[in-house]
Amino acid sequence: MTRFTDTNREQFEQFKSLDRNSPINMINLVQFHDVAQYPAEHPLAADALTGAQAYKNYGAASGPIMQRVGGKIIWRGDFDLTLIGDASEVWDAMFIVQYPTAAAFLEMVTNPEYQRAVVHRQAAVLNSRLIRSRPLEVSETFE
Repeated sequence: MTRFTDTNREQFEQFKSLDRNSPINMINLVQFHDVAQYPAEHPLAADALTGAQAYKNYGAASGPIMQRVGGKIIWRGDFDLTLIGDASEVWDAMFIVQYPTAAAFLEMVTNPEYQRAVVHRQAAVLNSRLIRSRPLEVSETFE
């Protein structure tokens, strides 16, 4: 299984080249390390936190910034089973964050306070997916 923990430059540039003025939903799928992987010099490195605890620290530090730019969690779920796909991808956290615009998301991730919070995410995450999507009108069919 290939693991992904952060965006790469090419993907981030693609994101920035898309429409910034329309609403977006960011689908988050996250697997945690058993033990958080903080840099040795970080104050929490010796605390042997779990990945879930480190991710909770990330949420506590980044959540207010997400809210300030107008982001909100619109769906959360507990993982049960993969019916189609790689069965080894078992997700510890699954949620969708809605932003009023892609520009709001970019404002959040470039905020210095948010960038300081990312150390907790990096310590927590073993594998992840972050998928940008455009909200569509809900219907009763798959059209």
